[in-house]
Amino acid sequence: MADWTGGYVADLGYTFGYYPDLNPLRSQLLLLHARQAMPKLSTACELGFGQGVSVNVHAAASTTRWYGTDFHPSQAGYAQQLASSYADGAQLYDQSFAEFCARDDLPDFDFIALHGIWSWISNENRAIIVDFVRRKLKVGGVLYISYNTLPGWTPMVPVRNLLVQHAEIMTPSGAGVASKVENAVAFARKLWATNPAYARAHPALGDKLKTIAAQDPHYVAHEYFNRDWMPMSFAEMADWLDDAKLDFATYGSAIENITETQLTPEQIALLNELPDTTFRQTVRDFMVNQQFRRDYWIKGPRELTPLDCMELMRAQRVVLCMQHDEVSLTLDSPVGKSALNPSIYRPLLELLADFRPRTLGEIEQELARPDIKLGQIHQATTVLLHKGALGLAQDHETIFRCRPRTDSLNRLLLEQARSRAEVTCLASPVLGGGFLISQLNQLLLLARNSGLREPHEWAAYVDQLLKSQGQCVLKDGVALNDPVAMLQYLNELADVFNRRQLPLLLALGIA
Repeated sequence: MADWTGGYVADLGYTFGYYPDLNPLRSQLLLLHARQAMPKLSTACELGFGQGVSVNVHAAASTTRWYGTDFHPSQAGYAQQLASSYADGAQLYDQSFAEFCARDDLPDFDFIALHGIWSWISNENRAIIVDFVRRKLKVGGVLYISYNTLPGWTPMVPVRNLLVQHAEIMTPSGAGVASKVENAVAFARKLWATNPAYARAHPALGDKLKTIAAQDPHYVAHEYFNRDWMPMSFAEMADWLDDAKLDFATYGSAIENITETQLTPEQIALLNELPDTTFRQTVRDFMVNQQFRRDYWIKGPRELTPLDCMELMRAQRVVLCMQHDEVSLTLDSPVGKSALNPSIYRPLLELLADFRPRTLGEIEQELARPDIKLGQIHQATTVLLHKGALGLAQDHETIFRCRPRTDSLNRLLLEQARSRAEVTCLASPVLGGGFLISQLNQLLLLARNSGLREPHEWAAYVDQLLKSQGQCVLKDGVALNDPVAMLQYLNELADVFNRRQLPLLLALGIA
């Protein structure tokens, strides 16, 4: 009988994370760094959507019609449950890439996304995906793809192979995947404790193993224990995607689009000497010891004129996604910690503090200062996007059209939060995507939505809900087993939620 898993870890479901990089709206600001325009979006596709949180949030919060597949039936089932909660839900399937990509009822797509999947599949599946992108991505369309890359992963390759070998040979038959993962990682750390020469040659790997040991076994299993596991250099990726007629456009990581935050002046000067894009990217990956790439590729790129670029830049709508006084004016980057210019960032943050979406052109006019140019505003918003302090915003008509759908999806997610903590985001029609929010804050919002008006009532609601399930809350990592202390802490959280979080949720169309 054929193995339907294709060597992919299927015994454990994938995590329920939300990945904002998969939001096409986010890409608009970043592509302007490369003077490339996004196509108007009507259709999009996510290949290998995991539990389907991202694809459903993006489908509910935008007018884009989303499609996708994930071969794991339980993951696809959960994703389909989410999709059924809102009108015109995403069209999601539990088919293999070979089955899905051969369908004759799929539209052509403006945007296709794969998050991490490329590193964990066979060359046969890679060829299927490249052929699909070649056939189904529209001219001018964008591919987002993220993958483990070289040279950053090079020292870890033998360690990963050691982990897999231990799982195959040393774990008793019948042991579950989680047990195999935990035993293999424990053995590797035991080996490292003997101070082998390989550990001395690569001292950072000790901390890497410590990090892996603390991670969710579900994530570790999918990250390291698939049969197919291949970090790939940028040059190899370019060779693959050349068959789909794609050209590299820019980085999906916001901060990587601001070169001076990533490289020294000497490194920038050397890169500027290199005319070939592929070789330049390869050299750059050595400069930053790149481990994970998140990139946008375009089918038929057309460079914008300076005037077109400036006009599109001014039309970009942004909104603040945290209280302005919580935004740190320092930036950690490969070239070190640096201070953000307060003469630019402070007035910008104060202007956006009312959480009203504005275009960059409106920001330029409202600040109206000769020392703050449009290019500086664009760069500052990109930095704030990287810091999670700012998001791209949709137009008013789109927000109005999407609000009933995000309300429906959020109702389901809030109900699930009563007993499950996996999904830590809700859908925002303003952002056209997700906004991260903890389970406790979700429960406080659920209490408010149920008709309770005062923060102390929300706290009491959450208190009773958790106690009915024999659960308590953690404060500074310590479980609050005392009922009085737990309720007091929940009251404190409810007060902060009411003053700090709720205004933001209201502005983002979540509350």
